[in-house]
Amino acid sequence: MEFKIYSKALYSTWILFRPERLLFDAGESVSSVLGNSVYAIRDVILTHGHVDHIAGLWGLINTRNVAMGDRKKPLRIIFPRGNRAIKAYLDFIIGMNPRLRYEIVLYPVDPGEKLFLRTAGNFKRWLVPFRVKHTPGEISYGYHIIEERKKLKAEFRSLSSEAIVALVKKHGREYITENFTKKILTVSGDSYALPPEIIEDSETLLHECTFLNGKDRKNQNHSTLEEIVENVRVSKGIKRLILYHISGRYSTRIKRLSKAFIEKLEDRELKIYFVYPEKLFVL
Repeated sequence: MEFKIYSKALYSTWILFRPERLLFDAGESVSSVLGNSVYAIRDVILTHGHVDHIAGLWGLINTRNVAMGDRKKPLRIIFPRGNRAIKAYLDFIIGMNPRLRYEIVLYPVDPGEKLFLRTAGNFKRWLVPFRVKHTPGEISYGYHIIEERKKLKAEFRSLSSEAIVALVKKHGREYITENFTKKILTVSGDSYALPPEIIEDSETLLHECTFLNGKDRKNQNHSTLEEIVENVRVSKGIKRLILYHISGRYSTRIKRLSKAFIEKLEDRELKIYFVYPEKLFVL
């Protein structure tokens, strides 16, 4: 997995997931920071309609319009069905750009809907939105990327490699394997702390973490580090935790304020990263 992330709570958030050429949210600065990389983006996936998550759409759409590449490739914009702010802004942008030289596909989605991404080798990937709690009246989603994989059937796992090869030659690979699904990525969007049943078994969890100190939160609109750590602590299968959407008030104090909480996860085989406000995060 490869990421480029810029996120400062209330100002701008965007997440580039390079293997699938996906952009989660489109806060301001996305075009100027990514440069020519915006031409490769296949899907823009919006979590909700607050300005710090959609303000960069106009620049992104217009930057792609002057691309020297193949203009036959459409740009799909995926967003929560019924989110009026997103739809109104997209209608405005498209209305102000009647001479776009490529197709924009507006794609509203419902929670649980499966959106195919790609097939490569023995796996398939799709996107699945889920509803999250943010501000009253704002339809907000998080997203899973789920992969279909193959594994050896239980009855063959004790066999030698020679015996397995013989079975494949006689019956074919499908005879000895079965399909299973794996959450390879979960993106929270702006949300309360996601519960264990949502984040469990996600190989990489990208979770908003607006407040490192819970006492600073005045309204129940965002997550605190303490809540996230507790939910991750009781959830199996998470290999990597990336914390983003951190308030700028903590820019110089992240290590100090997070130390006591992160220590609670030291017994886990878990890599933890912080996306510092105003700094581009690359992984």
